[in-house]
Amino acid sequence: MSRVHDMGGQTGFGPVPVADDGTVAFHADWEARVYALTAVLRQRGLFNSDELRDAIERLPPAEYLGASYYERWLGAIETLVAEKGLA
Repeated sequence: MSRVHDMGGQTGFGPVPVADDGTVAFHADWEARVYALTAVLRQRGLFNSDELRDAIERLPPAEYLGASYYERWLGAIETLVAEKGLA
């Protein structure tokens, strides 16, 4: 069963924006903070990359489609923290 994140081969979502040097930069400071928070939580063993990916993929379809890349990460972190009773 496909979930909303499984968009492979679909068109109409536009190009992935990249900087002139080919890298993707953070668009806002909060995105860098979410990235850093994710890295620290993974390093401390609170969750791993597979758990993060699964939590992102389990976001409700409307939330997933309406969120930016790092908003999805933040939603996944919130889900994992709640599920693991870490809050």
